Amino acid sequence: MITVDRPEALVVGYAVRTSNAAEADPARAQLPGLWARAGAPGAFAHVPGRVDENLYAVLTDYESDHRGAYTQVVGVAVHTAARLPEGMVAVRVPGVPCLLFEARGPMPGALLDAWQQAWKHTESGAAPARAFTTDLEVHHPGGTDLYVATLPSFGDS
Repeated sequence: MITVDRPEALVVGYAVRTSNAAEADPARAQLPGLWARAGAPGAFAHVPGRVDENLYAVLTDYESDHRGAYTQVVGVAVHTAARLPEGMVAVRVPGVPCLLFEARGPMPGALLDAWQQAWKHTESGAAPARAFTTDLEVHHPGGTDLYVATLPSFGDS
């Protein structure tokens, strides 16, 4: 885990509102269906202006902390979101200081391990503290980069 300045991104994709508690219950879990939809062949073929071939997962609109509800959008980064395909939303991911966790190895286990490191950091009260604003997963051929937004550190210049 290192601290980095995450660049701003604009992501277009499919969204669900969920919580970690709901995702732990197979009867209520929405993320498997969201990822199946996003991972279907040609799912983003009609999205104009793609930046790259990576898949992006944006976690935003946190109700509270990692125990509360949040919105997850799975999609692609774009240059502009002038015309949204039906059923898709656009979300701007602000460029902010983040903790970067690199998930490498078999998925989804490696990504779950990265999230568990983030949750452990949060619960320990370690600095920098999580902001619970907008977090980002960048899924690329080498693995997944997890960017967890942090609160500004007073004392940094």
